Amino acid sequence: MILANTRARLQRADAQLAVRLVARARGVPAEQVAHRLADEGLDAVLDDPVLPPALRREPDAAAASLPLFSYVMVRHALRDTGADDRPLADYVASILLHFGLRQRARQLGAHDDATYDTLAAIADELDAADAPRAFLARAHLGNYALWLSGLFPDHIEQRRWRRGGPDLRYFESMGQRGFRLAADHRLAHEHGLGPVLATAAEQFGVVRVALNQVSDRLLFPHVHTPERLMRQVRDLFPRDVRPES
Repeated sequence: MILANTRARLQRADAQLAVRLVARARGVPAEQVAHRLADEGLDAVLDDPVLPPALRREPDAAAASLPLFSYVMVRHALRDTGADDRPLADYVASILLHFGLRQRARQLGAHDDATYDTLAAIADELDAADAPRAFLARAHLGNYALWLSGLFPDHIEQRRWRRGGPDLRYFESMGQRGFRLAADHRLAHEHGLGPVLATAAEQFGVVRVALNQVSDRLLFPHVHTPERLMRQVRDLFPRDVRPES
């Protein structure tokens, strides 16, 4: 089960690195940023807008842990698209960390032998007789739809134009459905996931756009295709530019 716990995984070394990077980027003594950390908490430093570029460019940032790097990049991308919700950023960063491991993106659980390659296959498990499995399937439908449409939108767009595959709206619809159903499940409330899953369902499109920005900048920065340009234009002007059916 994926939890919104990326910030909880941060260590003292992560906080110290963030303080040094922010201080250097702002040209102030590290002690000044450390006092801010002590007075306002770690979130004040993690939310500083100079931290993401520092993590990408400063040599010292090579020591950053994956939880620190993932959370900061997701948090700031979400804020840039209007989603200023820390638990949501925490949860989305956890998806990236979990799904980056082996075949985890294709499994309902870390120890599940079955693998799923399509959203439709996952949807077949939504009403499983086993309550935990039904909950995992619902959450995974949302997680997997977000993972694919968030980090690999160019692949989706290319398949759509060249092979008639589903478009990003299909992934958004399926992801919203999964998160909404998962949020209403009793196990979501037992594990404290109800609110963040409900928020993920409500703001799926915003989160998808934020992850697209992370993907465009960090994972595939040198891709320049008509499909990417059209997708970026649609996301900038969603009401004025719509994909062809």
